[in-house]
Amino acid sequence: MKFLLSVVAFLLFPIVGVNAQRNIVESLQANNAGEGTVTVHQDAQITKMIGERYVHSGTGQEKILKMRGFRVQVYAGNNSRQARSEAHNVQLKVQEKFPDMPVYTYFQPPRWLCRVGDYKTIEEAHSAMRMLKATGVFKEVSIVREQINIPIE
Repeated sequence: MKFLLSVVAFLLFPIVGVNAQRNIVESLQANNAGEGTVTVHQDAQITKMIGERYVHSGTGQEKILKMRGFRVQVYAGNNSRQARSEAHNVQLKVQEKFPDMPVYTYFQPPRWLCRVGDYKTIEEAHSAMRMLKATGVFKEVSIVREQINIPIE
């Protein structure tokens, strides 16, 4: 019975989802003229999760969309303990002056970074960069392209 339903669903998929994007498993199993056949045996939940854009954040039931965007870099040091301390100090300064801005401090070899915000457009990032520069507290301020977090409600 499951096999019959699978075959019917597989045959109807091209009709129903002509413009829908296929995930990698569906692309591999597609029958194309002049090509071999690939069969993937796995749990349906795994196939469903492939290509998911939503990520559980770990705090409550919030969901976050990860996408390419922009952040404002306010500190970049080396890989020493002093650089780590400075990065965290800069983080505290940003949180003090702009409590509504998300701040990310992390080690990306070979240096410590402190970056601010989750901006979809470069214009939004530029506006935040001007506000950060206007304080006169931050020495180095620049816009960087990075994966950002967008909360979904």
